[in-house]
Amino acid sequence: MRLLIKNGTLINAEGLTEMKRDILIADEMIMQIKENITDEYDMMIDATGCHVLPGLIDAHCHLREPGFEYKEDIESGTLSALHGGFTSIACMPNTNPVIDNEALINYIYDRSKQINRTKVYPIAAVSINQEGKMLTEMGFLKLAGAIAFSDDGKPVESSSFMKKALLYADTFDGLIISHCEDKSLCEDGVMNEGYMSTVLGLSGIPKVAEELMVYRDVRLAEYTGTKIHIAHISTRESVDIIRQAKNRGVKVTAETCPHYFTLTEESCDHFNTLAKVNPPLRTSDDVIAIIEGLKDGTIDIIATDHAPHHNDEKNVEFSYASNGLIGFETAFCLSYTYLVKPGHLTMSQLVSLMSFKPARILSLDAGEINEGKQADLTIVDVNERKTIDITKFKSKSSNSPYHGFEVYGEIKNVIIDGKVVL
Repeated sequence: MRLLIKNGTLINAEGLTEMKRDILIADEMIMQIKENITDEYDMMIDATGCHVLPGLIDAHCHLREPGFEYKEDIESGTLSALHGGFTSIACMPNTNPVIDNEALINYIYDRSKQINRTKVYPIAAVSINQEGKMLTEMGFLKLAGAIAFSDDGKPVESSSFMKKALLYADTFDGLIISHCEDKSLCEDGVMNEGYMSTVLGLSGIPKVAEELMVYRDVRLAEYTGTKIHIAHISTRESVDIIRQAKNRGVKVTAETCPHYFTLTEESCDHFNTLAKVNPPLRTSDDVIAIIEGLKDGTIDIIATDHAPHHNDEKNVEFSYASNGLIGFETAFCLSYTYLVKPGHLTMSQLVSLMSFKPARILSLDAGEINEGKQADLTIVDVNERKTIDITKFKSKSSNSPYHGFEVYGEIKNVIIDGKVVL
């Protein structure tokens, strides 16, 4: 089928193209990009007034399958991702059983191909059953299709074990994604340690619990000469540690999530469990630092950390509520509204953070719009204002603190492998 996209504003990553162009797609590939294409087509999308972006890529999400399908599964998760504009997503291994073997890697691929929506790429565990005791067979897991390795949800607590993991992964150019959290410092904390935790009478998690582990893992990567990716950073000091490391030439990349530049610990007021996440929401100063890190390139990508939970796991006392919020269907509109609209970033920079750089970090041949490339595209109307309504989400879960937020940016079409899937 020949698909023609007319009159859209094409946005690539910073330093690439941003212009009004038509795009002709055939045989899953982008065939032509130029003004006023007049070739024959089978289907046409009029993108007047819209931006045509390379398909959004989420490098960090939780699909809960296998084992926790009552929260989410690959079918509902990819539908939710699709409505958020994502053409590719990478799912974390903290399922039941843990994704630590080739059979489960194959299962994720088989299920996602059967459902045939957003592309799903599994991230395998660093340690067997995420116990931090024995390394997985990462080399074989990569051959089976694992695109990275992480014990996300749990930190790799042993420095020696993390060093060994980095060295092993480096032998085949594998990527370790670090969940930076010193559990001994977190103790029984349930939110950011500070003014709000004192007011609410809740045990706090100090920022240093994240920052010490960020420093440790950055230094280990520097010591071993290997690469590392730091997940969901949330504090000013974490940003500064990574900025300084990059200036020294350390092979470190980092991500943050929309909730760390749109919300603060004050969202936990009135014991709002929908705002309970890990790492916890921080202060307004940390939000400023995260935005600064996105602007100057210290933070490489925006990921969702989409973490669905059943209502029963959130509708309990704050201390007992599960950590996490869903993010597929709010990530782009929040990022545009809080980063591009106020002038912190350009659209090209946002595309770099949500498509081009995630593709480079995960070694995917995606994230840009060029002739001869796979036709994975997202068409958005950034001028369309809307109110976030969690009752309309496609996810099985609705654990989001953004209900009622006024935002800009509506996903109009998603094209995957040249086919209009939304």
